[in-house]
Amino acid sequence: MNSLLERQIAKYLGGTIPDGLENFLNAINNSYINYDEQRTLLQRAMKLSSDELFEANEKLREEARNLTDLNKNLEFILSSMNLDVNDYSDKKFNATDYIKQQSEEIIRINKQREELLKNLELQNQELNDYAHAVSHDLKAPLRSVNTLIEWFIIDNQEKLSADNLDSLNLILLNVEKMDLLIKGILDYSSIDKLQSENRIIDFNVLLEEIIRTALLPKNFEIKVNGKLPKLYGNYYRFRQLFENLINNSIKYNNKDKGFVEIGCGLNDDNLFEFYVKDNGVGIESAYLNKIFNIFTKLDNSDTSSGIGLSIVKKIVQFYNGKIRVESAINKGTTFFFTLDTNGQAKS
Repeated sequence: MNSLLERQIAKYLGGTIPDGLENFLNAINNSYINYDEQRTLLQRAMKLSSDELFEANEKLREEARNLTDLNKNLEFILSSMNLDVNDYSDKKFNATDYIKQQSEEIIRINKQREELLKNLELQNQELNDYAHAVSHDLKAPLRSVNTLIEWFIIDNQEKLSADNLDSLNLILLNVEKMDLLIKGILDYSSIDKLQSENRIIDFNVLLEEIIRTALLPKNFEIKVNGKLPKLYGNYYRFRQLFENLINNSIKYNNKDKGFVEIGCGLNDDNLFEFYVKDNGVGIESAYLNKIFNIFTKLDNSDTSSGIGLSIVKKIVQFYNGKIRVESAINKGTTFFFTLDTNGQAKS
């Protein structure tokens, strides 16, 4: 029997299963086992795929550097062609042969690059398909467990003790956590698969919509500092980016009066750099380089999926940006990130 379910039975039922509950608890236990096995397989597959994608990106970067060097050589040759041909009559250097050789090298490298891109695209598609397939297999038993427990509570309200209700509600809470994890995996795997049309997005309007629909705790404030720019891109990605950061700031805040401040400015590379600042619990310096790793949670009691900041980083990288974080314990956290959309429009 699953260790979590076994502990709850021992704690609240004295280790003895009442008559009539054997099949019900066995169904719950099988769902736990199925979920654990499927989640382990999915995490292993995503880890392997992430390693392969990283290696492929490294190869692409190396090929890009090689192309840059070749372009410099070609520029030298082309500039040399402006000189008198007689200047080369007594030299072994043959400009025509050299250009031909470099052209063949460029063609070879471009073919390698095309193959790498094709393999990368296939791996991304396979990962996306696998995530959707596994999520379907996981959601079906979760829905069954959730429905069975809710029916059982409704049908036996007068018979169940407070401890019995606590145990059943704990199972429902874990089902909710599982469902949240599945949703996070799907969101992460589909970041670069969104098909909705790109357009100019007004970030002032975007943040107004997010703030208007956010479930803010009492005495919590979200402030937009100054006017935000308009950028070309995908509305859903931008919204998901800010929602994840804002929700994190709300969730990890222990102050009587919490706040989130959002702003933007131009950095040294003339790119828009956004920031999301809060006065929450903060992050220890030892964990600042780990928080963006997928399935990473700093607190075992945390009910989140551990994927939110991984999604944030993936969206930023999708737009050729960079993200960094500054934080101190009990003094809050600030996330800084750039977005290079190749279609920026200043407001």
